[in-house]
Amino acid sequence: MSVEQPLWRALIAYRLLTLCYVLALYAHAYGRLRHPLGAGAYMAVLTVWTVGTVGRLRGAERCTKGFLAADLTVALTGVLLTAVVDTPARIQAGAFTLPSIWTAGSVLAFAIKGGWRWAALAASLVAAADLAERRAFTRDTVHNVILVWVSGVAIGYVVEVARASERTLARALRIEAATRERERLARDIHDGVLQVLAMVKRRGDRAGGEAAELGRLAGQQEAALRALISGERAAAEDAPAGPRDLRGLLAPLASTTVTVSAPATPVPLDPVAAAEVAAAVGAALDNVRRHAGPRAHAWILVEDEDGTVLVTVRDDGPGIPDGRLAAAEREGRLGVAQSIRGRLRDLGGTATLISVPGEGTEVELRLPRHPPPPDPDAPPARTAAAAGDAPRIGGTGELTEANQGSTA
Repeated sequence: MSVEQPLWRALIAYRLLTLCYVLALYAHAYGRLRHPLGAGAYMAVLTVWTVGTVGRLRGAERCTKGFLAADLTVALTGVLLTAVVDTPARIQAGAFTLPSIWTAGSVLAFAIKGGWRWAALAASLVAAADLAERRAFTRDTVHNVILVWVSGVAIGYVVEVARASERTLARALRIEAATRERERLARDIHDGVLQVLAMVKRRGDRAGGEAAELGRLAGQQEAALRALISGERAAAEDAPAGPRDLRGLLAPLASTTVTVSAPATPVPLDPVAAAEVAAAVGAALDNVRRHAGPRAHAWILVEDEDGTVLVTVRDDGPGIPDGRLAAAEREGRLGVAQSIRGRLRDLGGTATLISVPGEGTEVELRLPRHPPPPDPDAPPARTAAAAGDAPRIGGTGELTEANQGSTA
C-alpha cells in the first residue's frame, strides 16, 4: 500500500469534519451577519463542493492540478467574501472567515499532492487573502497565517520524505528478489549442468587423445558458467498445490549404497519446501559420491518432530579436510553454499555439517513447519567464506561446521 493513501483518507475526513464546524459557526452567527443570506449561499456552495469532490481526494491520480486550483479558489473566495457579508466590527474583533479552518484543507491537498513547495505557494495565497480581508496585521491574523503556512510546509516535507523512502524500499525489494533468483539459478546449474561438465572434463583428461580436447573445452565452459551464474536471473517455478509427503521424494534415492529410513506415517510438507529439502539431500549425496568414492555408504534418516522436520545424511567416507569448505566457496563451487545451505535458508531452516577426518561426514537439515517471518532489521548472516576461521556459524539458514572443509 502506498504511504500516501492514509494521508488522502485523513484529508477527506478533515474536510468533512471542518465543513460541519463551519456550518455550526454560520448558524451561531447568523443573526449578527450583515448579509446572512449571502453567507448562506456561500455555505451551500461550500457544502456541495466538499461532498461532491470526495472522490477527487481518493488518490494523487484523481487530484489534478486543475482541481487543486479550483479548490483553492473556493477557499480564497470565501475568505474575501467575509468582508462583504460580515460587519466591520466583528471582523476587527477577530471573527472567523466564512470557510474558517476548512481553508487549511486546501493547503494540505497541495502538500500531499506536490510536496512542501506547492504547500508554501498555497499557504502564501491564503495568507494574502486573510490580510486583505482583515486589512490589518492583528495578532490573531498573523498567528493563523503562520500556523497554516508551517503546517502545510511540514506535511509537504513529510510526504516527500515518505515518497523517497517508498522508492528506496521498492529498489531494495527488487534487489533482494534478483539476488534470490540468482541463488536459485546457481543451485539448479550446480545440481545439473556444472556437474556434467566437471565429469566430462575428468573423464576426458583420463582418456587422452580427442577426449582430452573435449574435456578441456568442457572445463572452459564449466569455468565460464561458474562466473556467469552470479549475474543471471531465473524464472520462478510454479509449485504444485497441496502438501507433499517428503518420504515419497526421498525414497527414490535409496540404492545399494544409500539407505533411507523414514517414519511409518506421512511427513507432509509444503510442495516447494518438500522439493527443496529433497534437492538439498540429493546435493549432499552427490558430494558423498564425488568425494567419498563410489563404495562409500550413506544413510538418510527422516524424523518428524513436534513442529520440525529433521533430515540427516551421514556417510562413512574419509571426512572433509580442514579449510576445504571456505576454499571451495572462494573458488565459486557452490554445492554446500547454495545447493544445501541456500535452500534451507530460503525456507527458514538450518543446515548443520559435522565432519571429522577419517570418520565420515554428517549433514543435518532442520526445517520448521511454520518458519518465523524474516526480520528486516536483522544484519546479514556471516558465511563460512566470510568468516574464514570461525569454527561454528549459527542462525537461521546458516551452515554450521564442526570441521571446516567442503565439497563442491
